[in-house]
Amino acid sequence: MCGICGVFEFGRGGKSVDEGTLIRMRDTMTHRGPDDAGIYVSPDRQVGLAHRRLSIIDLSPAGRQPMSNEDGTVWITFNGEIYNHARLREELEAKGHTYRSRTDTETLVHLYEEEGADFVRRLEGMFALAIWDARHGELLLVRDRIGIKPLYYAVLPGRILFGSEIKAILEHPQMTRRIDLAAFYHYLTFIVSPAPRTLFQGVHKLPPATRVTIDRKGNIRTETWWDPMDAPAEVGERHDDEEFCADRIRDLLARAIEKRMMADVPFGVFLSGGLDSSANVALMSRVTDRPVRTFSVGFKDHPSFNEFTYARKVAALFKTDHHEVEIGWRDLLDFMPELVFHQDEPIADWVCVPLHFVARLARQSGTIVVQVGEGSDEQFFGYAHYLSAFRNQARYVRPLMRLPRSLRLAAYHTARGLAFLLRRGGERLDLLRSVARDEVFFWGGAIAWREQEKHRLLSEDARRRIDGLSSHDVVLGIDQRARDRLKDHDFGKRMIYLELRNRLAELLLMRVDKITMASSVEARVPFLDHALVEFTMRIPTALKIRGGQSKYLLKKAMTGILPDEIIHRPKQGFGAPVGEWLRGELYAPAFEGVMRSRLREENLLDYGHVERLFRAHRAGGRDHSWHLWTLYNLSRWYDHWIAQEAA
Repeated sequence: MCGICGVFEFGRGGKSVDEGTLIRMRDTMTHRGPDDAGIYVSPDRQVGLAHRRLSIIDLSPAGRQPMSNEDGTVWITFNGEIYNHARLREELEAKGHTYRSRTDTETLVHLYEEEGADFVRRLEGMFALAIWDARHGELLLVRDRIGIKPLYYAVLPGRILFGSEIKAILEHPQMTRRIDLAAFYHYLTFIVSPAPRTLFQGVHKLPPATRVTIDRKGNIRTETWWDPMDAPAEVGERHDDEEFCADRIRDLLARAIEKRMMADVPFGVFLSGGLDSSANVALMSRVTDRPVRTFSVGFKDHPSFNEFTYARKVAALFKTDHHEVEIGWRDLLDFMPELVFHQDEPIADWVCVPLHFVARLARQSGTIVVQVGEGSDEQFFGYAHYLSAFRNQARYVRPLMRLPRSLRLAAYHTARGLAFLLRRGGERLDLLRSVARDEVFFWGGAIAWREQEKHRLLSEDARRRIDGLSSHDVVLGIDQRARDRLKDHDFGKRMIYLELRNRLAELLLMRVDKITMASSVEARVPFLDHALVEFTMRIPTALKIRGGQSKYLLKKAMTGILPDEIIHRPKQGFGAPVGEWLRGELYAPAFEGVMRSRLREENLLDYGHVERLFRAHRAGGRDHSWHLWTLYNLSRWYDHWIAQEAA
């Protein structure tokens, strides 16, 4: 895993790449690649590529990037891992290509020579990359299918900047720092800014499976190069057959885990003792003759959040080399400046905190590569709120949508009036609102402020400046793409598609990348092997939740491999007791961090309303912890990155 960045001076003003600036951009990401560094500047000085290296495959200097083809007409800077690179290498060598290293990077250069931008369709793995093709005078930027690796860019007059992290782009002297109001508005709902926007005005992130081509005239072409619903079924596939699906899932997952053991450095697993991480351990232990290294995190004063008991059972069963760490509220508070720095823009999920400490634990043990369970819950319906939304679509939304819109509106306004009188609202009222307005009612698995709630949170001036925006438009655009591709009326598939394109890529995978890389650890996600994702997207939702049981098919696939007490244990999400800490030790720091933030100068929030949320949460009447954590992250981000205050 690595950090990449670069500059393309495509204008006619005679500008040239400044090597000092390029090196400073690169070295903002030393944590992503502490082992080596390199730069390339084209002979005409219009293109500069840079790289920080975390050595995983071929630890020798031969793996240094940026890397070129034989005659130096194609150059690449690459972040990620390509699991099928050895097979591709055999094919390319047979065609006459000459190799100077054992790296997967060199295979990418030669495959691009053969197939052009479509070469990415041949790749199995995770990647963000930039290729400079001097033959055609084009710069190509690509993000992998699922969005496991991030890639950002900014377009300035006559110039494009890009990087694995926003901080690399901000290091360029021509960049200014302003908050993007649309991204801010959507952040309040999704606790992250949806692609392609970021909270920095003018900085964009590539959505999953996106490639961008820029030529010497500054023409920019953007396209989506893969979609999980477009993949054709395999010959003989029976995606509505329970036994076939369970067997196929087990086979695809086992292959995905084994592929992700490709490394010349020690590797392990983050183990919670839940189904997903335990499956990683069980299947990995089958194909290694060494104990699997496992890592778990817990909380000192809140044992109800700990999963050590289950993790230890799995570690004992598979005889792993097990490591644990416990943290408390002071650890969170001390980590906040680092968190703000490494996230670049806020990812308001407090899982980032325990994730940091378990990643650091892995690094301290000498473990450089870990496998994690992200993507399983999304594919196999692992959350209770997924089941609830899927049922509500059938029980309420579909019947109600048959009524005239006037009746739906009347029902909603009546319910809203009662909710105001009773000071209640919740999921059912949100559902009625969506039905009345012909909106998609499932917005994702991590929603903070809905539109009405944001109306109360925002200042009058902000409501005026942001007038006309709706976060529903983000959801609607993705949902429409899903409906265009669906050959059936399976609402569950639309839900999962939305999660893959937004929450999974921009929240869950972004947090894994940023936080593990902060400790110079590479995280791999076998559940998001694209062959497995394509297959599970063809399985009917009813089969995934047969008998009302979440993850039914995955549990069936792991029967006989994991003990029943692990397979059927109650789900406990990977979380942290931030709600409790915000009523106690963390209350004052968070309150001060929000109420005294320089963000107030933007006049975006109603701070009287914010103060009421804090006090209501501390009193214990309502749980506003998620909303408060969202504001705390936003405020600390603004003070560090926009106001540029010292931590």
